[in-house]
Amino acid sequence: MLDIKLICERPEEVQAALAKKGCQVDFTNLLEQVAKRKALMQQTDLLKAERNKVSAQIPALKKQGLPVEEIFAKMRALGDEIAANDKVLDALSQEITDFVAKLPNMPDPDLLAGEKENNQVVKVYNQKPEFDFKAKNHVDLCTALNLIDYERGVKLSGGGHWLYRGDGARLEWALLNFFIQEHLNDGYEFILPPHMLGYNCGFGAGQFPKFADEVFWVEDSEAEDRKKQKFMLPTAETALVNMYAGEIVDVSKLPMKFFAYTPCYRKEAGSYRAEERGMIRGHQFNKIEMVQYTTPEQSPKAFEELVGKACSLMDKLGLHFRLSKLAAGDCSASMARTYDIEVWIPSMGIYKEVSSVSNANDYQARRNNTRYKDENKKIGFVHTLNGSGLATSRVFPALIEQYQNADGSVTIPEVLRPFMGGQTVIKL
Repeated sequence: MLDIKLICERPEEVQAALAKKGCQVDFTNLLEQVAKRKALMQQTDLLKAERNKVSAQIPALKKQGLPVEEIFAKMRALGDEIAANDKVLDALSQEITDFVAKLPNMPDPDLLAGEKENNQVVKVYNQKPEFDFKAKNHVDLCTALNLIDYERGVKLSGGGHWLYRGDGARLEWALLNFFIQEHLNDGYEFILPPHMLGYNCGFGAGQFPKFADEVFWVEDSEAEDRKKQKFMLPTAETALVNMYAGEIVDVSKLPMKFFAYTPCYRKEAGSYRAEERGMIRGHQFNKIEMVQYTTPEQSPKAFEELVGKACSLMDKLGLHFRLSKLAAGDCSASMARTYDIEVWIPSMGIYKEVSSVSNANDYQARRNNTRYKDENKKIGFVHTLNGSGLATSRVFPALIEQYQNADGSVTIPEVLRPFMGGQTVIKL
């Protein structure tokens, strides 16, 4: 959530920043509501002070044997006026909050305006694979090697689902174990969060209310209000950034570094387009998610660390990939900046995102009220950062295609072999 004080003091600056994300906003009505609320709060405070003053007179009047009925009548009138004002204030505050809650995060100043067309490739890693034979796509390879059963995945759960089997299940698990071991080596704390979360988590992460229809909701006949229902997490970030919601963390504990393994559940359906076949897009996939809580001063360094970690995982797998800095409009609503790690899919001739590393600055912390106390006892909002480390549903197809051999077998990357019992190749 954006800082309402910043909007009131520099509305043109906020408007210009949000316009870089394609969000055109008029703050005229909001500023009028804020001014009205401020004036009414001042008036109500005066009324409360008057009520306290009048109330203080009652003991003295009673002691003197003087009538107090008129005083009580005045207090009731003041109380009624205060209650009416409080009701208006509550409504105004809710309208202001609802308006600000729907606004996206402001992009960092160095980001270009616009969408994907203005994304910038920062670096390209490893040699693009070239084959002296007719290379196959990952769907055909996975089917031939009995790694992925697309047909039975659809049979069990419908389109956008698949199941791993045999060496495919082992390879998937090897990837996850490799990622987990790397994060443990780097001193991150391993978290296994619940998969069903409350509405407050979606709001705190900045995904609700705007994207509330893009998740799977768990039906609850006793909870008619969606805000009392649970949903299946679309990413572990939604859980991790809310772990300290409503708390004040001592600055000595920052930065706090976590990672979690979860399946991710999303409504985005698989399509019939060639570039989204197989495992490229689905309703459920496995992902390791990294999150850091920092002070504002630690935030830039933490972002670079997360980018470096995601790139390191890809580099150690020996895959050809690139790092791209996203334009403001291509960053998600909650994020101030994002770098994408994009892997090369040979059969498609394109790069597909396998990790997004993002900094929300204090946007999420303002929504879920996660704060820290510094050495001078000053209270401020933490910064939250996240990054996939990594999602397997695109790493797996890229690995299968980039490591394929002429005889239809697939070489297992060296870093995964310890998790595959020393196996070096997958073949018929």
